[in-house]
Amino acid sequence: MPASSSHYRPTIAGLPVTELAHSFGTPLYVYSPETIERRLAELKAFDTIRYAQKANSNGVLLTWLRDRGVLVDAVSEGELLHALAVGFSARGTPPPVVFTADLFEHRALARVVESGVHVNCGSADMIEQLGAFRSQGEITLRINPGFGHGHSRKTNTGGEWSKHGIWHEEAPACVRRARAVGLEVTGLHLHIGSGTDLAQLGRVGDALERIGRSIDAPLRTISVGGGLPVALFPEDDELDVAAYAEHCLAARDRLAQALGSPLHLEVEPGRRLVAESGTLITEIRAIKRTGRQLFYLVDAGFHTLMRPAMYGARHPVRLGARETEPSRTVEPVVIAGPLCESGDVFTQDAQGVVEPISLPEACVGELLVLEGVGAYGFSMSSNYNSHPRPAEVWIEDGRARCIRRRQGLGEVLADEGTPLIDRRADAG
Repeated sequence: MPASSSHYRPTIAGLPVTELAHSFGTPLYVYSPETIERRLAELKAFDTIRYAQKANSNGVLLTWLRDRGVLVDAVSEGELLHALAVGFSARGTPPPVVFTADLFEHRALARVVESGVHVNCGSADMIEQLGAFRSQGEITLRINPGFGHGHSRKTNTGGEWSKHGIWHEEAPACVRRARAVGLEVTGLHLHIGSGTDLAQLGRVGDALERIGRSIDAPLRTISVGGGLPVALFPEDDELDVAAYAEHCLAARDRLAQALGSPLHLEVEPGRRLVAESGTLITEIRAIKRTGRQLFYLVDAGFHTLMRPAMYGARHPVRLGARETEPSRTVEPVVIAGPLCESGDVFTQDAQGVVEPISLPEACVGELLVLEGVGAYGFSMSSNYNSHPRPAEVWIEDGRARCIRRRQGLGEVLADEGTPLIDRRADAG
């Protein structure tokens, strides 16, 4: 089959892929905010958009979102410090930063107490631990409603087998436990998983209404969490966000009427906001056949982008060049990386079964682009096999700027005090 324009991605935000690779090297994460603008617009019916920064916590992105009125969630001491460092306030109404977790690490608890940020407790023990240092104040309860859903079992955050949240039947007791240590529960939060469909998302508002009626608490806020899916392929179903928002607003209004006081409705997107903004550029370094399979081996691996290896996530892959040879034919190709792991394959399903994709004939030295990697791409990258982490580039108004430099080999080993790598190695 001959190649078509859909197999190629010559530019990112108007800048040639080849020039970006030449200027910043590969593998390379590139972001452009146009799609984020569109995703923010579709969520404007909610009272507050709170970004789940675990998806991508680069400071430039956080600042860009802050400037547009988006609030932020933090799940660790590091994320909390990151949010405060780029200018989010520790206190406010609604809270600019909410610390959400299922436990307090010692350092995180100390930082939460020091900063005074609002806490969304995912376990009853957090209530007493916070109350030991904060004798008054407000908290939110993250509730496990007894069900969950996601694009993978590994992204399902509800039900009996999930570690996340306070079991819904324990919510009334947790309200009493909070009050006993001087804390008041003023909000409920549910998040059932990532990549959830509309039918399952619709259950969240209903569950919040039911749980809100079951507790004796002066609720002011309810959060439906995130998990909104992203359609990266033509065959993927696009979420009707307007219908989802309408359902959540109706549940909010019913609960507010039952409680006799207004309620503030939050949504907490992560991947939905930023996934489509990111592209990963990687260079083909070897091409080989093993039996009937054709492999394109690239300089990015699951140390660069973990999602395919972790839970079979699919990303569109295109050749990062213009279609200069119409005679190129398309054939099934397996895209794999440099790591010493059989699972270092970008084209596999959730069970680890290799699934070739259709790509044009290519040569060593040509570029591939993986799309939809703005969420859980760099944030899950690692130094596995002692590889440095990649650079990140932000394109806005036709200008590309490096927002995280490529890690040097010396930095990879610096914490060990290893003397074998010096600045000459980094420069190379």
